Amino acid sequence: MPKEKVTLTLDSGNLRDLRALVGARSLSVAADAAVRSYLERLRHLGAIDEWLVELEREHGPIPFETLEWAARLVGDWNSSRSKRRRRAS
Repeated sequence: MPKEKVTLTLDSGNLRDLRALVGARSLSVAADAAVRSYLERLRHLGAIDEWLVELEREHGPIPFETLEWAARLVGDWNSSRSKRRRRAS
């Protein structure tokens, strides 16, 4: 896949931590993996938004309580994923 050189401005603490974790390995590889992961998440959230629009079109408005419940589930899932990742590191 073609590569393109860019200049980024990153939080110095995050950059320091990333350098400490990847050591002599490439920062570019780590940054590219992070961008890929972020893009996957954005695409997934976009697909969920499209699905919700389709549900509303077919069944009417989704009750606010249901959306709150779903948001809590996603928040809990994200939190547990982050904890598992930290333990695995």
